[in-house]
Amino acid sequence: MNFLAHIYLSGNNDLIKIGNFMADGIRGKHYKEFPLEVQKGINLHRAIDTFTDAHPVFRESTKKLHSRYHHYAGVIVDVFYDHFLAKNWTSYSNENLAEYVDHFYQSLEENKSILTDKTIKLMPYMIRQNWLLSYQTIEGIHQILTQMDFRTKNKSNMRFASEELIQFYEDFEKEFTVFFKDQRIHSRQQLDNM
Repeated sequence: MNFLAHIYLSGNNDLIKIGNFMADGIRGKHYKEFPLEVQKGINLHRAIDTFTDAHPVFRESTKKLHSRYHHYAGVIVDVFYDHFLAKNWTSYSNENLAEYVDHFYQSLEENKSILTDKTIKLMPYMIRQNWLLSYQTIEGIHQILTQMDFRTKNKSNMRFASEELIQFYEDFEKEFTVFFKDQRIHSRQQLDNM
């Protein structure tokens, strides 16, 4: 799961959303340095990633990409799945996606004092280019994957992955729908147990 799904799966608590959003940059027990609700978000992020990586439907999606992208296949599917969440947003939320995204950006601004340096550096690019809303289109996904490829010094070839998104579009969308149903249940259980 990529940014949008992680935020969505956090429920309605802004601090849990923030923790979930910035969790990738927080190693080991360093999460204990943050407020309790942010800690919950970080732990939820880790639980979501573990569940995702082991899910047979997610693995089915990555198989289509392994030969060309190797260990980046999972990262690419994470982004593809965010596309299908954004595209089908009204099936998952009563809130308008643009308003939802704006609210999240605002919550980042309001809570800057608890954000990691990495998150603070990422924010201007993310907000200016409106990454979360751009996931709705294939062109937006292509731009995100191109930026990610650039960060790997173009070794990952992720900039080409929108070709597979188009080629296997219906398959990926069906797989996302099945997977995300399970992931929503799993995430709710995790939140209930925190």
